[in-house]
Amino acid sequence: MSEERPAVYPYIPNSVPAVRDEMLRALGVGKIDDLFDAIPARLRFRGRLEVPDPLRSEAELRRHVQGILARNTTCRVYSSFLGAGCYLHDVPAVCDEVNQRSEFLTAYAGEPYDDHGRFQALFEYASLMGELLDLDVVSVPTYDGYQAAATAIRMAARITGRRKCLVARATNPDKLSKIRDYAKPDLDIELVGFDPQTGELDVDRLRRSVSAETAAVYFENPSYLGVIEPGGEDIARIAHAAGALVVVSVDPLSLGVLAPPSSYGADITCGDIQSLGLRMQFGGGQGGFIATRDEERFVREYPSRLFGITPTVVKGEYGFGDVAYERTSFAEREAGKEFVGTAAALCGITAGVYLSLMGPQGMRDVGEAILLRTRYAMEGLGDIPGMTAPLFRAAHFQEFVVRFPQGTSVGETNRTLLQHGIFGGKDLTRELPELGPCALYCVSEVHTQAEIERLAQVLRETVS
Repeated sequence: MSEERPAVYPYIPNSVPAVRDEMLRALGVGKIDDLFDAIPARLRFRGRLEVPDPLRSEAELRRHVQGILARNTTCRVYSSFLGAGCYLHDVPAVCDEVNQRSEFLTAYAGEPYDDHGRFQALFEYASLMGELLDLDVVSVPTYDGYQAAATAIRMAARITGRRKCLVARATNPDKLSKIRDYAKPDLDIELVGFDPQTGELDVDRLRRSVSAETAAVYFENPSYLGVIEPGGEDIARIAHAAGALVVVSVDPLSLGVLAPPSSYGADITCGDIQSLGLRMQFGGGQGGFIATRDEERFVREYPSRLFGITPTVVKGEYGFGDVAYERTSFAEREAGKEFVGTAAALCGITAGVYLSLMGPQGMRDVGEAILLRTRYAMEGLGDIPGMTAPLFRAAHFQEFVVRFPQGTSVGETNRTLLQHGIFGGKDLTRELPELGPCALYCVSEVHTQAEIERLAQVLRETVS
C-alpha cells in the first residue's frame, strides 16, 4: 500500500512539506506545535475543526462561490427603497473603468516610484471635494463616514482641550456606536434630541446642554431621518458662543442643491463618499472624508495623510506629495494622536472621477432629481389611508420616515413587499420605539415614476 500523499494547498503559502521542514529547521524547532509553547495548554484547541473538505482546484472553488452568490437577490432585480448609510445611485461606466486600472486597483500604501499617478489622483480628488465643500483642506479617504465622524469629533476635542461632546440623536445608530467606541475613555458623549414635529435638532435643548466644557457639537445635514436642518447658523452660534467647535456630517451628493456646512458655521465637515460613483458592494464601497479651513490648528490635528502640490527643481514641473507628514502616526508611531493605517484610496480616486465627470451642473441636476423623486414618493405614500408620509413637517432629501397604522408590523410589511420584488424601508421600530411603527424610506435619482407608483400600490393593498 502506498503512503498517503501530503496535502499541498494552493492558497496556503509554504504548505509544501519540504519547504515547511526547511523553515522549521531555520527556526530551530522540530514541529509546528513547538511554536505555540508560550500559550498555556488549557487555552489551546485540541479537537478537530468542523470545516468542509478543501476545494483543491480553482474551477471547483469558482463553482462553489458562484453557487453562494446565486442565492443573493440584488437591487438589479428588485426595486430597493433602502438607504440609511449605503445608497443605490447611478454609477457612470467611466468610474468602474478607472478604478479597475492596475495602477490604481492595487493602490494601498505605495510610494510614487511604484504607485504611479496615485498621489496626483488623490490630490485631484481632494481639490474637487474642496471646491464642493467650499473648504481648503480635505483628507485622503478614511475607512468610511463613520470613522470620519468619530475622528472629526476627536480632532475638535484636541483643539479645544475639552472632553464633552454633544451629538444629535438623529444620527445613524451604527455611526453613533462607532463614535462612542472612538471617544472612550477620553470623551463624554451626550445626545441632543430632535423636535417630534419637525425632526430638526432641538435647539432649546442644545442651548441648555452646551457649556464651557463642550468640545464639539455634532449634527448631520441631511440627518439620518432625511430631514434638512434649517437651523445650522443658530446651532453654530450657540456652540461658538461657548467656545465649542461645530462638526457637520453631510452627504456630498446633496451639495448640488444645498449650501455646504462651511457656509453656516461648521468648523469641520465630514461624511461618506459612497454616493459619488461607488457601488454598494454588499454594504461596502464606503470612504470617509474630513475637511476644514487651511488653519494650522486644524491641519495639525488631522491624523490622516494630506496631499499637496509643489514645484520641482525643473522649471514648470510640479510634484505631488504629503503635507505636514510629521504629524501622522506614520512618522510619530506610538506618539501619534490617532493611529492611521489603511485608507480607502481607491474610493477617493473613483469619487474624483465622478466629480470631474459631473461638474457643477451635473451635481445640481442629480440633486434636483433626488428632491423631485423624494417629494413624489412622500406624496404617493402619504395618500394611503392610515399612513403618514413624511412623519416630520420638514424639507427632506433622499430619505423620509413613514409611519404605518398602529398595530401594523413593519417587519411583516417588508416581507410582503419582498414577495412583490421590493426591498422596503429600514425598520425603525427598535431604534426609535417612541415613533411607533415606522420605516425609513430612501428614493434616489435611479428610481423611476413607475417604481414609486408600484411601491405605493403594493403598500396600499398591504396596509388595507
